[in-house]
Amino acid sequence: MAENTIFMKIIKREIPASIVYEDEKSLAFLDINPFSKGHTLVIPKKAYERITDMPEKEYLDLQKSVLKVANNMKKVMKCNVGTLVFGEEVPHVHIHVFPIKGYIAVFNFSKTEKYLENESQIYLNRLKFK
Repeated sequence: MAENTIFMKIIKREIPASIVYEDEKSLAFLDINPFSKGHTLVIPKKAYERITDMPEKEYLDLQKSVLKVANNMKKVMKCNVGTLVFGEEVPHVHIHVFPIKGYIAVFNFSKTEKYLENESQIYLNRLKFK
């Protein structure tokens, strides 16, 4: 169940995360295994395992947060932005928002980038809402 996930521990501040956006219903933080540097996860603060478990209003509120994060990413990183709803690795709804560098013919879900030392802090500083 979604109540005991790593994402709930992040929401409760039991484990650290590089938080770029937060409101009363959602939280957005840098993914630790990014598709591209700046890759951010947007999650609802209320635990749902799948988007089909969410009431429509709460799903639409989450999408509003995704749009804010995506527009901010586009602005500060001067890039195109992709979003994906998938993932079985954590049973808590999460939407991936990530910078797109150039044209993507085929998306490889298993290919991730690694941040260099202190590099994630640079992306956090760029993407964090002021």
